[in-house]
Amino acid sequence: MLLVWTGAGLPGKGEIVTPEMTPEMETLKARLKATWMSGDYGHFAKYLEPGAMEFLGRLPIQAGTRMLDVACGAGQISIPAARAGARVTGVDIATNSIEQARARAQAEGLDARFDEGDAEMLPYEDASFDVVASLFGAMFAPRPERVAAELVRVCRPDGSIVMGNWTPEGFIGQMFKIIGKHVPPPPLMPSPMLWGDEATVRERLRDGVAELHLTKRGYPFYYPFPPSDVVEHFRTYYGPTNRAFTALDDAGQAALRRDLEQLWTEHNSDTDGMTTSIESEYLEVVAVRE
Repeated sequence: MLLVWTGAGLPGKGEIVTPEMTPEMETLKARLKATWMSGDYGHFAKYLEPGAMEFLGRLPIQAGTRMLDVACGAGQISIPAARAGARVTGVDIATNSIEQARARAQAEGLDARFDEGDAEMLPYEDASFDVVASLFGAMFAPRPERVAAELVRVCRPDGSIVMGNWTPEGFIGQMFKIIGKHVPPPPLMPSPMLWGDEATVRERLRDGVAELHLTKRGYPFYYPFPPSDVVEHFRTYYGPTNRAFTALDDAGQAALRRDLEQLWTEHNSDTDGMTTSIESEYLEVVAVRE
């Protein structure tokens, strides 16, 4: 049974509603799914593990906690949460990421379930989870008001909703600004970086939330290779960057690469010419369900 809220506020307990999708939104959804299935997010995320573990360490997770990881990728925080004894469910729009997460869980014999699904239409009953988390994932869905309603709906009363969202001013926000200059974003989609704006988050999580705590933090990026190779790493393995390069001709690709290499080089705190270290600001969102 698919329980989806499509109106303002929150649905009544057990209320069954259906998604409303225009042809234009269906096209956009297909485009976004293709974006996140390009590259190899499982490989890409390996270099992001230290920051992911810091984020996970602040979640109220213990043995038996029912946790939902929304836009879970290949299990970046789901797998270690399951190792810690949480009863984990992960959901992601990208089929290949879900397959990777399932394979990882099976290889370790972990009690974790991974479903293909949409952050705007979560296939779970009301109040199913103690903790609903999303690390740089749900922020990329095109209809944020539906994402917010769904995150709240599937969380139990007094449960926690925790997000990590890139800020517009941070390094990754600036990277997406550069990409958008070369490949304009879809017109139907508000900037995902608005999930990193405090006023916007307070408005989106106004209904159904008893407490809301917003904290700006730094996320570490470290690569054992220089900025030019980091850009190639993103182009090869990170879906949005991969698709941006694919959309451009040779001259356009060269210009995008040049701008991205300049950004990474200017912000690189390493000076050995061989490695790359950068910290990107993000907004940690911690909400308590009413």
